[in-house]
Amino acid sequence: MDQKQFFTGYDAHLFGHGTHYELYEKLGAHLTEEGCVFDVWAPHAEAVSVVGDFNGWDPDKDPMTKIEEIGVWEAKVPGAVEGQLYKFFITAKDGRRFEKADPFARSAELRPKTASRIADESKIRWTDAAYLKKRNKTDPVDAPVSIYECHIASWKRHPFVNEGVEGSYTYREFAVSIAEYCREMGYTHLELLGIEEYPFDGSWGYQVTGYFAPTARYGTPEDFAWMIDYLHSQGIGIILDWVPAHFPKDSYGLSEFDGEALYEYGDPRKGEHKEWGTKVFDYGRPEVCNFLSASALYWVEKMHLDGLRVDAVASMLYLNYARKDGEWIANKYGGKENLEAVEFFRHINNVIRGRNPGVMMIAEESTAWPGVTHSPDDGGLGFTFKWNMGWMHDFLEYMKLDPYFRGNNHNKMTFSFTYCFSENYVLVLSHDEVVHLKCSMLEKMPGLGGDKFANLRAGYTYMLGHPGKKLLFMGQEFGQRREWSEARELDWFLLAEPEHRQLQSYVGALNRLYRKCPALYAGDRGYQSVEWVNADDANRSIYSFVRWSADGKDDLLFVVNFTPVAYPDYRVGCFVRGRYTLALLSEGPGMGGEGGGRIYISRSLRPRDWQKTDPAGWEEKGFWDPEKTVFTTRKSECDGKPYSIGFPLPAYGAAVFRFRAK
Repeated sequence: MDQKQFFTGYDAHLFGHGTHYELYEKLGAHLTEEGCVFDVWAPHAEAVSVVGDFNGWDPDKDPMTKIEEIGVWEAKVPGAVEGQLYKFFITAKDGRRFEKADPFARSAELRPKTASRIADESKIRWTDAAYLKKRNKTDPVDAPVSIYECHIASWKRHPFVNEGVEGSYTYREFAVSIAEYCREMGYTHLELLGIEEYPFDGSWGYQVTGYFAPTARYGTPEDFAWMIDYLHSQGIGIILDWVPAHFPKDSYGLSEFDGEALYEYGDPRKGEHKEWGTKVFDYGRPEVCNFLSASALYWVEKMHLDGLRVDAVASMLYLNYARKDGEWIANKYGGKENLEAVEFFRHINNVIRGRNPGVMMIAEESTAWPGVTHSPDDGGLGFTFKWNMGWMHDFLEYMKLDPYFRGNNHNKMTFSFTYCFSENYVLVLSHDEVVHLKCSMLEKMPGLGGDKFANLRAGYTYMLGHPGKKLLFMGQEFGQRREWSEARELDWFLLAEPEHRQLQSYVGALNRLYRKCPALYAGDRGYQSVEWVNADDANRSIYSFVRWSADGKDDLLFVVNFTPVAYPDYRVGCFVRGRYTLALLSEGPGMGGEGGGRIYISRSLRPRDWQKTDPAGWEEKGFWDPEKTVFTTRKSECDGKPYSIGFPLPAYGAAVFRFRAK
């Protein structure tokens, strides 16, 4: 093979400064006309060789040469071809000899096997140029973002074992099925758990060993790219859960990669999460930060993802995270903040969002760290969005209460309005809230039977009206009863029951209303987009507020009743006079008379292909013509407003009206 060095001195210079953003093009395994060139960073190693199918796994056949002072080793192997397995055989300074998987591998063996696999990315074909062009001209803060959080292996399964992956859909099968479902349900984005290669199914993909490899559980890298391309063709954005906070201690992985701490902090007081049994990346080392930034850029720029949801951000920001006194090291100022992680976030967010302006960087940050979504120039971290964990905790604590006690906890639902624009938030009801004996969303609700469904419809409507983008974990849109488990598919059989079908259709209508009305998403930057009608009706546990549109032509009035008391002629205050058209009415049981327990949805919010998707007929679910449900204000003070309308507000009922302020 050509003896010209593949990893050059210029590559080493960029790598040493943490700015080699296409590092994945130089480290790892790369096919050439003669075979394959292998490069690996192992500065502490005494010797390195590459072993694999191409040399009978003999460590003496293909020794690697240390080509740069930064510690990169290189070997060119004639005859190595796509699909062959390999590892790096490392001799440590203390004489230990062991094998490691390639940190930059694009593909890996299916667990429980652990070798890396030579991949040929030149076979990937993209057809989504128009989608990407449009995306990069769109500011996601001003766009509708309704996320369906999903775990491929447990969304749907084949009723047979498929090559050892327990019946999971392949990337291609999943793409076709989930695209149809997201379109029908009105979701704008899909967020995927557990895509980067990982060894243990029970970790859900949050203990990663392959930061550049889509997991082999569902197919090849080419299959993964096909899935992304197909979803883009259907207008659905893709967000990947990305885990730069920690990595597992598996012997073939990153832990003590070259015989010493390399990717992790050397001092266990910084370099280990005892609670999780994992290692912590060394954010003070430019090469490690470059590894992570190259991983993020690989998924965004090479695999065309539309966003990264960054896992466990708080664990990176705080040196004392899940550590007792004496078990952590303060920063140079004596504080608990990890200043190196702060700089890492500022840098990577600047780079990714600067190069890809329509891409979302989303922080799962569970504390009150200031400025997570503010510009680094203003002292912020530079994320696009932050998960609103405070809202989530207050919302769930309130919703779990017996209605009798909700009046004394009224502020749990109003407090988040005081800070909802301090960051660019995503309201989340994620997988973490429906596992580990926390119950499913439906089973969290008080009451029996229909009361649970009515509570959940009211809660989801309140979530729709609250400022912030939206995220709902799979199964909660139709009332999954059991907690989520990665070991089985969702309980789709529940859709044979009318109440579950009603909830599913109602969530779909909420999504479609959200996408149709800019008042619900384009105003997420400021308090001028939301205004209380009555925030203080604790005795009745009723909340009413308006979401204002920028042009005043498509405003929304929300009224949500969180008790089993019905009001046949409920009167709500209105800021402006005129006609108020009912878009949604979530009717709960106990109302009595016609339609008790049914939901009512404007025909304009039904699925585009509603006859095909529900042969039984959507008419049975209570669609109506908007022209027949128009309420005209009268000049009558109510809730401190000069005008009001009266309408029947059901028990656990939620009503949404559209009106024009201009």
